[in-house]
Parts: sequence; C-alpha cells; structure tokens
Amino acid sequence: MKRLFFLCAVLWLPLVAAVAQVNQSIWYFGNQAGLSFAGGQPTPLLDGKMNTYEGCAVATNAQGQLLFYTNGVNVWNREHRLMPNGRRLMGDASSAQSALIVPDPGSANVFYIFTTDLQGHGNGLRYSVVDLTRDNGLGDVPRANLLLITPVAEKLAAVPHANGRDVWVVAHRWNSNAFVTYRVTAEGVDATPILSNVGSMYAGPGRNAIGCLKFSPDGTQLATAIWRETNKFEVFSFDRNTGLVSNPRQFGPYEEAYGVEFSPDGSKLYGTSNGVGGGDAQIWQFDLRTGQAVSIGKSANRKVGSMLLGPDGRIYIAREDNPYLGVIQNPNAAGQACQYVDEGLHLAGRRSRLGLPNFIR
Repeated sequence: MKRLFFLCAVLWLPLVAAVAQVNQSIWYFGNQAGLSFAGGQPTPLLDGKMNTYEGCAVATNAQGQLLFYTNGVNVWNREHRLMPNGRRLMGDASSAQSALIVPDPGSANVFYIFTTDLQGHGNGLRYSVVDLTRDNGLGDVPRANLLLITPVAEKLAAVPHANGRDVWVVAHRWNSNAFVTYRVTAEGVDATPILSNVGSMYAGPGRNAIGCLKFSPDGTQLATAIWRETNKFEVFSFDRNTGLVSNPRQFGPYEEAYGVEFSPDGSKLYGTSNGVGGGDAQIWQFDLRTGQAVSIGKSANRKVGSMLLGPDGRIYIAREDNPYLGVIQNPNAAGQACQYVDEGLHLAGRRSRLGLPNFIR
C-alpha cells in the first residue's frame, strides 16, 4: 500500500506542475504585446488591447484559456473589451506592479484584483472584485477599490498558503520597513495585515518606491529591488504557514535596481539595473548559496525592466519600448553559462515597455 501511495504521489507531482504552468500560459503587457505558451514555446499574440508602461496581470482558467487582464486601471474581458464597470481602478499603469489577480479560494467565478498606486501616492493598496457570472459570462466588477492600507510602495506579490487552499498577498508600507501580508480565504480578503518589520526602510523621494517584488518558485524566499536612492536588491525568507518575512540579505549598490526573478531551482536570483537615468542597462546574477554576484549581460537598450520566469523555464526581460524581450536561456546555470540573449524573443511588431505580467507564484 505504501508503494502504491508513493507511486501515485510521484505521478501526481508533474501534473500539479503542469497545472501551475498552464495558469500562466497567456501574457499581455506593454504596448498591446502578448505571448502564448500553449504550445510549449512562446508565440506572439496580436489581439491584446492593453497599453501599460509598467504593471499588469492576466487571469486564465485551468485549461489555459483567457479570462481577463488588467493594468490596474482598466479591466478587459476575454473578448478584449472593457468590462462594463472595469474602469477607474485605483492602481496606476506606471506602478511597477500595479496589479495582481488572485482567485477566490471558495469560487471558480470570483477573482480579486489587488492594485498599488505609483511612488507611494495616496491610493495605496486596494482590491476589486471580478465576478465572471456577470455580463453573460464575460465578467464585471461589482465592487471596486476597497482600501487595505495607504501609502505603499509599488511592490506586490502572492504565493499559496502552506495549506494549499488560501493565498498570501504581500506588499510593503511606505515610510516604513514593514512588509504587509494579507490572507485570502474562501471567506474573502482578511483586511488585517500581518506585519514584518525587516530589511530596508522605504522612504524619501517617491521614486524610492519603484521596483519589483517576487517569490521563489517554492514560495520560501522573497526578493525585492529598491530603486533610487537605495539602489539594491534584498532577499528574505518567507514562512508560508504564518505569512512572516524574515532573515534579510542584501546586494548592492546597483543603480536603479528594478526587476527581480529567481531561477527555477531557487539557487539564483536575477536582477535588472539601469544606471542613473538609464543608459547602463545590465542583468545581474546572485548565487544565493555562495553570495557571488556577476553581470551576465548588458542590454543595448537604454532601460530594462521586469523579469518573469516563463512556463518553459526561461526568464524573460522587458526592454523599454522595444520589439524584443531579453531571454535568459538556462537560468539554473552559474555565470555566463546561463546564456543571456539581449534580442531573445521578437514580439511580431508589438513593443514591450518596462513591465511584464504579475502572477501568483
């Protein structure tokens, strides 16, 4: 019996991974750019209607079919039309992570869109409710802009709870060193945050709020990029049982640090930086076991932005106002062996900006 259970568990693990990947198989971002990973390799999509300078998020079902997408301000349904009440969400298309979509653990038809304002402005962290049973099954937004906390930085990430049902949503207070963690359950969004006072103070000029937040694939690590004037990357431990952030490590200075992403095996952290005002766009690799940092490539583009691990195991990098994404071909490998290609993926005439979609890790 034990052998049968072990065999079932082994067979089940690849299935779980496949389901997790297909939920991220459609991307919309930048200037009406898009990608589909439905066939394994990324194929450009030309039907997107969204124009966003930075943040965005996409929702698909378990079969990888598009449900809706957003830049934190407007919400488009699967037919690429604005939802009837899908306007004037209080995120900002120039917030690094302006939007994040979390499914309601108690309903297949309800989703929450979390939004962040830009540069620590007063709209703060809010959430809106999408109900896919409305508008003849295309979806609508019956409740919008419910305030959780203000002000916050432009950072927003989510990961499944250790119980496999609930979801943790993490942001960062402005004028504070506190991460704020919210739990999403079948009963809704718990509006009382779990506070973790750890790491750098986020304060000063509003531009210090710029930069991305990202979980490792296994959800046990959390990394952040802090833009000017702090100019560094930080890595923390995350407890998926309690929602607490701890054990800070930092790498810096790296001028205008912006994007972060982990390798599939969690051993490497990658980050983008641009130099003050742009013009020195570089991609960095940090070995989290040895602490070694190395530049694995420079971009011919003036600025690089968000990074995103694709369903194919490669890391994609937004290049500002460019028809190509950068690609890290083998992100588990150390140093130059990870193979960064600056013009790695053509977007078939569409252009990226600084953002890529934000997904639950």
